[in-house]
Amino acid sequence: MLVPEFAIRTAAPGDDRFLAALDRNTWSTLHAVQPRPEPGTPFFDERHRPEDYLVAVGEGEVVGGAALLGYVRVAPPTPLAVTAHVRQIQGLAVAEAARRLGIARALLRAAVDRARAEGAVRITLRVLGHNAPARALYASEGFAVEGVLPGEIFLDGAYVDDVLMGRSLGP
Repeated sequence: MLVPEFAIRTAAPGDDRFLAALDRNTWSTLHAVQPRPEPGTPFFDERHRPEDYLVAVGEGEVVGGAALLGYVRVAPPTPLAVTAHVRQIQGLAVAEAARRLGIARALLRAAVDRARAEGAVRITLRVLGHNAPARALYASEGFAVEGVLPGEIFLDGAYVDDVLMGRSLGP
């Protein structure tokens, strides 16, 4: 089912249970290094605040009856002043039924726009080496591989590279 239009907005506290369900439903060892979230686990906590997330919201006919189609988390990489000029993508997910509609790309672009608006001059992310679709998306949006930590992650019985990507937010 196609979503004719969607909007991107900052997450609100009331999005918690919908985002928690989306996170559980999209969980995969292709991209997740944490165990699958248990039902009833809150999505937001003191480290994961609604204002750190941008959400894609369906307008008109909505995929699978769920208004929240995806999210991206964009936040400072550390609480240190020396990295205040950097933002980091710390999660990106799109509902399976809403994939291939440009939602992930739109969320990524919105994250870049937000980072610029916050005064950041760089944006970075980490992606698992075996996640070819995500790596291709990031590369197509100007992210370059800036480092690889070979075998850094032991996931599902195999060692996986941790790939560091980034891009300048200059003009």
